[in-house]
Amino acid sequence: MLWPKNLKKKIRTKINLAQCTSFKIGGPARFFFEPENIKSLQEVLVYVKKAKIKVFILGAGSNILVNDSGVKGIVIRLNSDSFRFVTYKETCVTLGAGVRLNQLIWQTQARGLSGLEFLIGIPGTLGGALVGNAGAWGKEIKELVKEVSVLNYNGKLITLRGKKLKFAYRKSNLNKYIIISAKLKLEIAKKKKINFKIKEYLLKRKKIQDNRLPNAGCIFKNPFKNSAGFLIDSCGLKGRQKGRALISKTHANFILNSGRAKSSQVRALMNLMQKKVKEKFKVILKPEIKIWK
Repeated sequence: MLWPKNLKKKIRTKINLAQCTSFKIGGPARFFFEPENIKSLQEVLVYVKKAKIKVFILGAGSNILVNDSGVKGIVIRLNSDSFRFVTYKETCVTLGAGVRLNQLIWQTQARGLSGLEFLIGIPGTLGGALVGNAGAWGKEIKELVKEVSVLNYNGKLITLRGKKLKFAYRKSNLNKYIIISAKLKLEIAKKKKINFKIKEYLLKRKKIQDNRLPNAGCIFKNPFKNSAGFLIDSCGLKGRQKGRALISKTHANFILNSGRAKSSQVRALMNLMQKKVKEKFKVILKPEIKIWK
């Protein structure tokens, strides 16, 4: 691959993606790029579009299953300071797509700003949370969003607000773009009260989730008025194993990597979960995780 001279040294090859995801599964990226700023990101986007190279955007890698053979396109991770800034103006916070949610929640707590507590314990970035309209305990991040700055795949910078932002359960129209930053509206509250909420949510997660081994969080979205975990559990699948991948005995919607699990083994378990739930409940489970191949 012949990259332009100014990009050649910045584009890395054959980066092991297993080390970039919480699942610790998957092969290498053909190309890997961490832009220093928006300009360098725009430059790469224009070039890869002309070269017809598929683009994968990587945040914290917490809800991704990478194919065993890796990906043939370019993986772009927004990991520089240009995408990890946080600024405040009264009760509004503007921040880059690469900011980690847990870091942000504790930072806003220290400023007496409330609203993000329900997201504590989700090991992702702002960008991933917005694309998937992250939520828990009856709340979703869409409730806080004022505007989002994005790049389209032609490298054009666009600001979306109001009716141009479309959110639904665990999805949004932001998957058509690369998120650069967003403005969130929070509210003033006592620090002790915010701290209590955070600890309460963390305790709830600890009781129901299984993070003993590498995983990607909930594998399937909850069907309408149902819990995917409950349906899978009702099919007697807790503890079922394929190779080194196994369904958690604590939370049936979690698949754990017990050591060098393969993507194919995880997908075999996913197929089994979908098949059994469909047979017993006539419900089709849809993946919440993204599968890269």
